[in-house]
Formats: sequence, structure tokens, C-alpha cells
Amino acid sequence: MTETNEIEVLVADASHIGYVDEILDTINRAAKIRGTGIAKRSPEYVKQKMIERKAVIALCKGEFAGFSYIESWSNKAFVANSGLIVADKFRGHGLAKRIKRRIFRLSREMFPAAKIFSLTTGEAVMKMNNELGYRPVVFKSLTDDEAFWKGCESCVNFDILQRNGRHMCLCTGMLYDPAEHPDEDLSE
Repeated sequence: MTETNEIEVLVADASHIGYVDEILDTINRAAKIRGTGIAKRSPEYVKQKMIERKAVIALCKGEFAGFSYIESWSNKAFVANSGLIVADKFRGHGLAKRIKRRIFRLSREMFPAAKIFSLTTGEAVMKMNNELGYRPVVFKSLTDDEAFWKGCESCVNFDILQRNGRHMCLCTGMLYDPAEHPDEDLSE
């Protein structure tokens, strides 16, 4: 059994590019098992997130344990925390929460004035988002950046989003507005 203190959660960089295929395979397998949609990302996209230091990776003695990345939208007015995944053998130890907290903090450090949003179908992610100060919102409260919504086209549920005029889908939109948290402390 892995001790949680053996798992490092750190900002990813170019030295972590070797994990990209495993990250994407893990994300795709989890989406299939859950039967939920997820916007697919190319290996090049994830590599670029690492190079830009806009991703968090969890490693246990060099073994991939988890991942998440950020993307800014609408001229940096919005930031999305996406791709949260924990490898099967590392689940059940609170690692997803550690990754979520670190990617959230990285988002706040890099884009302090941006609203942070998350689209999810997962109850656990909704709970973590709520603990961080996110609140459920309608989709029109999220970015109107066409490039973001284009990313939804690779999701199995895109037809639902399209049918509803991009107003709702199976995902729940959640938003953190820094203006609602003026006394926030970014330290761990």
C-alpha cells in the first residue's frame, strides 16, 4: 500500500512530458468506465501545458499518480481547471483533493483576477469545488469564448449541449469568483 506522504504533487514542466501518453490513457479509460463525456485533448496539447507550467502532476517515486491542467479563456478573464485524474492504484487516499487544491492555487497565482470554472458530472469534484468556494452556475455565467466551447465537440454528450443551445448539458458548471473572496489566503 502506498503512503500518501510518498506522493508528490507538483507543478509539471518539460521534464514530465514522458508521462503524457499515460495521462491521456488514464483519462480516456476513466471516462469510458464512468460512461461520461470528456473533451479529448491531444498529446501536443498536454505537452504544451507542461512546458507552460500550467499543469499539476502527482508522482509516487517516479510513477504517475495523477494530473490536472489549466487553460485561460476570454483574454484571461476566465480560467478552467480541467483533466483531473487519479490513476486507479492511487485512488482512495485523498489525492484528487490534493491535486485539485494545487491546480486551484496555481490558477490563482497565475491569474489572480480571473474567475475559475469547472464543468463536471462527478459528485466528488463538485464537493471539492464547493469546499474551495465555487458555486453552481448556469452556463451563460461561464466564458463565451468560442474556442472553449469548441473543445466540447469531442465529448460524447456534445449533441445534448448543442441541442440545448449551449445553455445546459449533463455537466454542472461551477464558478469561483475571486471578487467574492477578497480575504483569500493562497498559502497551503
